[in-house]
Order: sequence, then structure tokens, then C-alpha cells
Amino acid sequence: MRITLKLYATLTDYLPAHRTGNKVEIELDDATTVQVALDSFGLPAKLTHLVLVDGAYVGPDDRSGRVLKDGETLAVWPPVAGG
Repeated sequence: MRITLKLYATLTDYLPAHRTGNKVEIELDDATTVQVALDSFGLPAKLTHLVLVDGAYVGPDDRSGRVLKDGETLAVWPPVAGG
């Protein structure tokens, strides 16, 4: 299956060289979960603060059970601080 992976802020460093801006189209095995996809890019759990699939939040406890589907977009933001 093919999905779009979008990484924001400092996480863009984890994207492969063939990316376009902050996103890349990737091929994954059928039945790949959100967590397996995150792990395949070496994203540390402490940096995957906000995870969305097609705009719907996927909490840390749900990432191992949420199976990605062809055509979906997985977007990830690190924790941010500001004031």
C-alpha cells in the first residue's frame, strides 16, 4: 500500500532525501500499523507527540493497533514549547 508521511518541525530530519518539503510518499506492507510506520523511520517515541491519520488523532496507546490503509496520510508533530 502507499501512504503519505508528513513530518513537521525538527522531525523533517528523519525523512529520506527524495522528500518534497516535509512529506514523502512511501510504500508499506498491507496491515502496517501506525507504530510500525513510525519505527521504520527511526522516530523516537518521545518526539512523536501529535500523530494524526487523515486528520484524526491517534493516541500513544492506539498506535500499535491502528492499521494504515492505502491512500491515507500520516502526519506527526514533535512536542513544542512557546510562550
